[in-house]
Amino acid sequence: MVLETLNPMHFNITSLVPDTMPVATVPILILMCFLFLIWNHEETSSIPGPGYCLGIGPLLSHGRFLWMGVGKACNYYNQTYGEFVRVWISGEETFIISK
Repeated sequence: MVLETLNPMHFNITSLVPDTMPVATVPILILMCFLFLIWNHEETSSIPGPGYCLGIGPLLSHGRFLWMGVGKACNYYNQTYGEFVRVWISGEETFIISK
């Protein structure tokens, strides 16, 4: 009898989990999504350059500098965005000024 009560297969685990989501969960999820959007929002910069886009922009610009080298990547960004460009190198915002 003691062994039957200690047997984990004796208890129905699915009966402990509710079938529907509790009423308070939906507003909490909506609030968390709203706070996540506010936290990731950045002011648009007046300096041209690749966008931030949730961290993908810095990864792409850093990858371009690693792949092409500093000189060719600078020329690419200057041809694309102009003489004064904002890029990310090693996660830090970097400005390229050329003529």
